[in-house]
Amino acid sequence: MQETFISHLVELRDRLLRSIYAVLGVFALLWFWPGLADIYDLLALPMMRTLPEGTHMIATGVITPFLVPLKVGLMAAFLIALPYVLYQVWAFIAPGLYTHEKRFALPLVFGSTVLFLAGVAYCYFVVFSWVFRFIVQFAPKSITPAPDIEAYLSFVLTMFVAFGVTFEIPLIEVVLVRTGMVTVAKLKDIRSYVIVGAFVVAAVVTPPDVVSQLLLAIPMCLLYEFGIILAQLIERFLGKRVAAESGASRHDAPSAAETTAPEDRAEIEQKRLE
Repeated sequence: MQETFISHLVELRDRLLRSIYAVLGVFALLWFWPGLADIYDLLALPMMRTLPEGTHMIATGVITPFLVPLKVGLMAAFLIALPYVLYQVWAFIAPGLYTHEKRFALPLVFGSTVLFLAGVAYCYFVVFSWVFRFIVQFAPKSITPAPDIEAYLSFVLTMFVAFGVTFEIPLIEVVLVRTGMVTVAKLKDIRSYVIVGAFVVAAVVTPPDVVSQLLLAIPMCLLYEFGIILAQLIERFLGKRVAAESGASRHDAPSAAETTAPEDRAEIEQKRLE
C-alpha cells in the first residue's frame, strides 16, 4: 500500500515537471519574440478605450517594467501549452479508469482547451468592456484615472483564470456523471444550491461591482444547465449504443438447437416422433 502511494506521488511529480518544462520551453521561445511586448498593449486595450484621451498607465515599481512582460510571457506560454498540460492531468488520472472511460481522453483534452479559451475570450471581449466602462463612469471628474500596469495585469490574470475555469463546468458535470460519482437527477436536485454558490463565487472573485458579478454568475448558471443537458444527451447516446451492441450479440449468438451435437439432435427428433 505504501509503495503504491509513493509510486503515485512519483508519477504526479513527473507529470507536474513535464507540464512546467513545457510551459517554460514555450516561454523561452516567446521571450525572444519581438512582439511579446505588444501582448500587454493588447491586454490593456479594453482599459485604454475607457480612459480619457491622452491618459496612459503608469509603473510605480522599480522593476515593474521588467516583471510585466515576464508575467505576460508566462501567461501566453501557459495558454499555448494548455493542451499538453491537460493531457498530463488526464494521463495521471487514466490508470484508475475503465477502458471505456479512457476513450474520452482526446475529446476531454480538446474540449477542456476550447472551453478554457472560450472563457478567456468571453472575459476579454465582453466582460472587460462592460466592467471598465462601468467603473470609469463612477470616477469623480476631479480625478484622472492612471492605473498601475502591474495591478492591472494581476486583475486581468485573475479574471482570465476565473472565467476559464467557469467555462469548464459542463465538462466537469459530464465527467462526474460518466464516472458514476453523481447522477443527472442529483445535478438537477442541487440546482438551487449551485445558483447561490455561483453568486457567492462571483462576489468573491470579481471586483465589487454588480456588473462584473452578474457577468460571471449568470454564465455559471447557464453553463451548469448546459452541462446537465449535455450529460443527458451523452447518457442517452451511449445507452442506445450499448443496447444496440447487446442486441446484435444476442442475434449473432447460436440458438440451443444449433449448438446441440448432431447425434443429440437425431435422438431428440426420434423421441418427438414417437
